[in-house]
Amino acid sequence: MSGHRAPNRFAGQVVVVTGAAQGIGRAVAERLFAESAEVVLVDRAEQVHEVADGLLADGRQAHAVVADLEEFAGAEHAAARAHELHGGIDVLVNTVGGTIWAKPYQHYPPEQVEAEIRRSLFPTLWSCRAVLPYLVAQRRGTIVNVSSVATRGVHRVPYAAAKGGVNAITTALAVEAAPHGVRVVATAPGGTDAPPRRIPRGPAPDGEQQEAWYRRVVTQTVESSLLKRYGTLDEQAAAIAFLASPEASYITGTVLPVAGGDQG
Repeated sequence: MSGHRAPNRFAGQVVVVTGAAQGIGRAVAERLFAESAEVVLVDRAEQVHEVADGLLADGRQAHAVVADLEEFAGAEHAAARAHELHGGIDVLVNTVGGTIWAKPYQHYPPEQVEAEIRRSLFPTLWSCRAVLPYLVAQRRGTIVNVSSVATRGVHRVPYAAAKGGVNAITTALAVEAAPHGVRVVATAPGGTDAPPRRIPRGPAPDGEQQEAWYRRVVTQTVESSLLKRYGTLDEQAAAIAFLASPEASYITGTVLPVAGGDQG
């Protein structure tokens, strides 16, 4: 893992990371563990146990919780388990979400529109609701949501709608939570290079038309970046780690684009 780290930045803090089996969630969990956090990794994929088992240092062992965060019961279970393991929760990082299909909006059947919303809005909505009571009760804590600059992207209107909702959760909840000493912030990643997903979000493009629609997404993502490239998992995790840390103690209600200059 590359990138600068502050080895003790999260010492004594309990951090819950959702979507931690792969991608940005895994990168965040690994980084915060390296910075001395007590990490609870949450995912609906069983492979989250493998990731957690690989995190062991200085007598600390990360824990994994398998839960479907598209349902409130799953989020409630994950929050309760994290609290049971560590007696408190200091930071929640919500990374669950991602485009399932890529095509012009008129080609989305209604069931796919609903699936995109369930995938990229409800896990954040439910996880915030499940963890917030613990943070309010202790009068401190931080929630970092992961949105997307795809709110101004092509061929992903339902996903964009979901991530617009994540932005709204962030700004509205920040207002409510501030009197309780709780910060709510978000990053908005741009295109991000990552290893092939072990569990794909959806079917691979089938046929020349679908491949062309997907290529348009890639082209637009790169063109919209002033740096003309995709970011790395480390670059995404670094921004999330900063916002989650005490160094960002005077930042709340902010959505930070991490997209090479694309403001989304």
